[in-house]
Amino acid sequence: MTDSLALHRSLLTFDTHIDIPWPDGPPFREAGPRRVDLPKMRRGHLAAGCFVAFVPQGPRTEAAHQAAFARATAMLAAIGSMGGEEARVCTSADAIEQAHRDGITAIVPAVENGHACGGDPARLRALRDLGACYLTLTHTGHNALADSSNPRRDLGDAAEEHGGLSPLGREAVGELNRLGMLVDIAHVSKATMLQAARLSRSPVVSSHSCIRALCDNPRNLDDEQLDALRDVGGVVQVTAVPHFLRAGAKENEVTLADYVDHIDYAVRRIGIAHVGISSDFDGGGGFAGWHDAGESPNITAELRHRGYGKRDIALLWGGNFLRVLRRAEQVAA
Repeated sequence: MTDSLALHRSLLTFDTHIDIPWPDGPPFREAGPRRVDLPKMRRGHLAAGCFVAFVPQGPRTEAAHQAAFARATAMLAAIGSMGGEEARVCTSADAIEQAHRDGITAIVPAVENGHACGGDPARLRALRDLGACYLTLTHTGHNALADSSNPRRDLGDAAEEHGGLSPLGREAVGELNRLGMLVDIAHVSKATMLQAARLSRSPVVSSHSCIRALCDNPRNLDDEQLDALRDVGGVVQVTAVPHFLRAGAKENEVTLADYVDHIDYAVRRIGIAHVGISSDFDGGGGFAGWHDAGESPNITAELRHRGYGKRDIALLWGGNFLRVLRRAEQVAA
């Protein structure tokens, strides 16, 4: 474990999906009950994290759209206030890498659910101006942009509504490309995912998903989707949600071995350059051995145990995600 810890401390470790408590919750810079706070990130040598402004799916009325956009901007402003002496808000790949060189924890804003733009892709610019580096196109339930992998019957969703991306969704993908934001296909239907992968001029990512061949959950990616990610240069960030890793499993029934099994499968299928690590901490993620950010070195130890070397572990822990983020910035430029 000593050698693994030394390796872990040397890496730019980047968790690409972390939720924040909203509207109330313990402060980020103090130790508390959250799975991710600054003391836990420092203890677990977690160099960077994407903190998401999550907007739950609701009705698609004008009032609901206005409220969704207002929530997203307020949450991004809150994420933007999380910086301090030991933490820095970063909105580009270069800034994240500079923070790591400076020994400062990088706070990277993002948005979960395209409902956040209130049905108007032009509002994505306001989200980018507040630092968002990616937009998850849907959450649970279809929205004005696209079909979700999990329709909301209580909102009147059919199995499919748009057949993938709607015309607004296609417009949104183009706007995300222009803004340098990544197109995140976590939570979307298979048709949405495949269409977004083909349409986007920068590689798409799944910020937090697992592998459907190992756990048959509609939120997970099947082999065709994994191949499509590889073909466009994208990345699947394997996540720590127990029932995405093992069907019906609860937190303490899932192990580090179960988690890295999903990484192993994806690496064998599509290559080390297209796989990464995420937790979905404070949003459902966590299992025995990786309950919170402070236990992040355990992931590196299990990867070392499986035979992964330093270069490959660095790619999994953030190198691949930074590559696609930088590519999105280049496309925008």
